[in-house]
Amino acid sequence: MKQSLRICLLLAFLCPVCAMAQNAFDGTWKVDLNKVQMPKKPDVIVLQNGTYQCKTCVPPISVKADGKDQKVEGHPYFDMMAIEVVNDHAVKETDKKGGKVVGTSTTTVAADGKTAHFEFTDSSNTNGAPVTGSGDMKLVDKGPAGSHAISGSWVTAELGGFSDNGLLFTYKEAGGMLNMTTPTGQSYNAKTDGTETPYKGDPGITSVTVKQTGKNSLVETDKRDGKVIAVITSILSADGKSMNVVFDNKLQDRSMSYVAVKQ
Repeated sequence: MKQSLRICLLLAFLCPVCAMAQNAFDGTWKVDLNKVQMPKKPDVIVLQNGTYQCKTCVPPISVKADGKDQKVEGHPYFDMMAIEVVNDHAVKETDKKGGKVVGTSTTTVAADGKTAHFEFTDSSNTNGAPVTGSGDMKLVDKGPAGSHAISGSWVTAELGGFSDNGLLFTYKEAGGMLNMTTPTGQSYNAKTDGTETPYKGDPGITSVTVKQTGKNSLVETDKRDGKVIAVITSILSADGKSMNVVFDNKLQDRSMSYVAVKQ
């Protein structure tokens, strides 16, 4: 989930090249958590018979739920995972990469099993302080009979308590180039004509293209080793104070939308 949350806050935008709106997108922007529409497609988790499975992770994850580090392959943000069963309604996850902890999360399912609350800290793609936050999930389909309460199909219903370093990003346009930076260390400097360029500071994204598709709109395409993993379509509001963003996660075949406000 963190990754889907981590993939939701990596934005991109581009300034129109016309003289009148040359600097319209310049400045620092912040995601408004009150205006986030999370994916409708659920995350599917099964914890049963001592094994934890994330069936909608890409690639899928299956590890022992014994609280010890287990090797995980195919994920750029972590290579080890430990799943600790705290009790029959709570589970703690610890992710590592190269022996270093890069993320923790604790999910607690309500007594009726219909909702769950999670809290996390994530430094898997930050060169500074970790991103922290919390949220609530809603059960849309039960897990197998006899499985742990966390088992089932879940959608994120609400987000909250995010640290600012996970919500802020800055754009600067000059000479047909868009520069993007974040407090967590991601950056790129891309031509506005769709030319592919390196994406820096994120182990899950290797290159990016940005292309203006209208006076106040653009499309960013993120790639990993040549494969498209996300397409982000952004539209600036008429007053220039906010932007509407649709994030199409090609890796997990789901989409979300949100609004970012100029600071």
